[in-house]
Amino acid sequence: MTKTLLITDDAVIIREMIKDIAVAAGWQVVGEAGDGRTAIERYAELRPTACTLDMVMPEYDGLHALRGIRQIDPEAKVVVVSALDQKKVLLEAFRAGASDFLVKPFDKASLVETLNQLA
Repeated sequence: MTKTLLITDDAVIIREMIKDIAVAAGWQVVGEAGDGRTAIERYAELRPTACTLDMVMPEYDGLHALRGIRQIDPEAKVVVVSALDQKKVLLEAFRAGASDFLVKPFDKASLVETLNQLA
């Protein structure tokens, strides 16, 4: 089965970094989004195996996008990838249905391990 990924981050460089790591680990990146609104739309369209999601973005923030994605698919596998290392944000993300959480900057091995556990 092909492992597909939607990458959501407002920083192009972070999206490219995640894409390079994921592709090298055997994932197919099926889409990208630079804001929360687009993340929800792309998730509904693409139905990826997993999705990465930044917390601080324009349009809708990561928590709003996470809730929207989980309404579309209650079983969605969403990894929050954020520079915010705050317990409150982490707790809210897990309550909203996040599957896992990585703090930026993250290392390649952590990202690959997290994605593969979700697949």
